[in-house]
Amino acid sequence: MDFILETADNYVLDGLWARVLPLTANATEPATYWDMASNTTTTLSAWPRSYVPRQLISITALTLLGSYMLYFTFAWLSYTFIFNHDMMRHPRFLKNQVRQEIMCSVSAMPGMMALTLPWFEAEVLGYSRLYNGLDTYGYFYLVASVPLFLFFTDYCIYWIHRWLHVPAVYKALHKPHHKWISMSLSISYVPYSRVLPVPTPFASHAFHPADGYCQSLPYHLFVFIFPMHRFLYLFMFVLVNFWAIFIHDSDMITGHPLESVINGPAHHTLHHIYFTVNYGQYFTWADKVGNSYRQPEKHLDPLLEVQMMKGKEE
Repeated sequence: MDFILETADNYVLDGLWARVLPLTANATEPATYWDMASNTTTTLSAWPRSYVPRQLISITALTLLGSYMLYFTFAWLSYTFIFNHDMMRHPRFLKNQVRQEIMCSVSAMPGMMALTLPWFEAEVLGYSRLYNGLDTYGYFYLVASVPLFLFFTDYCIYWIHRWLHVPAVYKALHKPHHKWISMSLSISYVPYSRVLPVPTPFASHAFHPADGYCQSLPYHLFVFIFPMHRFLYLFMFVLVNFWAIFIHDSDMITGHPLESVINGPAHHTLHHIYFTVNYGQYFTWADKVGNSYRQPEKHLDPLLEVQMMKGKEE
């Protein structure tokens, strides 16, 4: 976040803050300085870059803008080019469901951002272990930090996700995310029954704000425990957001070589069917260790029910 904030300050926010809250040199004239690089006079703001309230407001605006851009861009791409639109004919597909998923996601993001704000501010203040030089910790660690990040966050999210399925916690926090799987929205917790899911990629961020925050905690915690190059961390942060959208496309493609290793859309679809399986985010190993793994099988594909209905209509 420190790099994003600095870049935004350089190109947009310094000028914006100077116009909104200019620093006055006297009663009538704003304070200015001569920028030799651009050969221009620049107005100063009464709130300098180091002023924490300015940082918090700027981070809030940048985070919300970035969150909405990532969500709508990747969800639209997945919905348009990957998601099988025949799934919208499934009997469990709700009326105006896509709109409901979007509204739930959009309304949850400000709350998730507010809860996450202290982590971003701590990064800006230099408390994280993010670093700049490619060889600061050696090139081996630079490469190794990627699987370390993935395995650490995957295992932490596994247990957070599993905790969110404890009945009392599920009812209070996690139920909105599973709204898109029940034939009746009055279902509060269905641990063993088979209720067919029909989420779309737009449901990927449809969380209770506290739920979304809890599941994002490992991403933020990682860089306060382990060193990571700041640009690599930014790339991984975008990548995991894309993955969260990708695994919600209800795709049940099975039989590929990495099926027993990678927790893909088929595995997460089974999670939305059975509730108590496949809690992992990227890999299957945590579910196997925790005895919650369920192997994807073609006969479990919810699309089969759509195809059966289509056949009866014909």
